[in-house]
Amino acid sequence: MRLCLYQPEIAQNTGTLLRLAACMGVGMEIIEPCGFTFTDAKLRRSGMDYRDRVDLKRHFSWDHFLKDKPQGRLIALDGKGEETHISFQFNPNDLLLLGQEGDGLPDAVLHQCDHRVRIPLVPGLRSLNVAIAGAMVLNEALRQTHQFPGQFPGQFPHENDDPE
Repeated sequence: MRLCLYQPEIAQNTGTLLRLAACMGVGMEIIEPCGFTFTDAKLRRSGMDYRDRVDLKRHFSWDHFLKDKPQGRLIALDGKGEETHISFQFNPNDLLLLGQEGDGLPDAVLHQCDHRVRIPLVPGLRSLNVAIAGAMVLNEALRQTHQFPGQFPGQFPHENDDPE
């Protein structure tokens, strides 16, 4: 499982997603150009000291990403996706593609994805912050594929289970 960021614009969101990837044990692909530099203080602050704990790959363009992308289905997070992130069946090696904060993913990119999933929202509301959306979908994907790190590998304990 990997998080893929398409031309991220806001350093703090990218740093938050780097931290998420580190804590959840997933890799990350960043497809440039970005709206910030990797020396940006805001990126360092939001990612804290987790940046070195992520298998991070940077790609100079969408075309470079397509040539070098890891094996797996490319799953776009898109407000107009066919299925919700809860009903979609994730695979362990899926690549979760997040769009730009302002414009999402362009049609040319969406057409090259294997699937498009959406997070259901209250009618009339447009979107979530990209880092929050990424966390929600990654959580569901890890739950379904039993890839959570730590003591609960993909399953949460039931309320009535006795602790061991």
